[in-house]
Amino acid sequence: MTGLLMGDTAPDFTLRDQFGQDVTLSAFRGRKAVAILFYPFAFSGVCTGEMAGIRDRLDEFLTFDTEVLGISCDPVYAQRAFADQDGLNFPLLSDFWPHGAVTAAYDVLDEERGCPRRSSYVVDREGVLRWAVHNAMPEGRDLDEHLRQLLAVVA
Repeated sequence: MTGLLMGDTAPDFTLRDQFGQDVTLSAFRGRKAVAILFYPFAFSGVCTGEMAGIRDRLDEFLTFDTEVLGISCDPVYAQRAFADQDGLNFPLLSDFWPHGAVTAAYDVLDEERGCPRRSSYVVDREGVLRWAVHNAMPEGRDLDEHLRQLLAVVA
């Protein structure tokens, strides 16, 4: 990955959430920081654990006036079923079509598998990239540490 540079303006996007509603990154500018979590596949074991970890700590993100957005290349209908099954009460965005366009803009598209590489970004209130991490398997203590780091940045 060549990656985006911290301090650059985050690539803007509009994607549909699990309810079919458009969510635009720049709409949060001037109001909230945004934690963007790219995950490979809805319903897979690691992704389910990661998104459940976010769900369980969502109040901490809200305390720091931070929006959380999960993004995968799954279609909207899969995002909705995933959210409903696991009680995921934050936007899960579909980068299904054009397939992986936003994921590619953030330089985390695994073209061979057709899905995002597991990656997280924090975009500040001005729309600037402030933090990124790329982690193949955030499980157990690694997931807890990942969430601690993420929350420390938005705090």
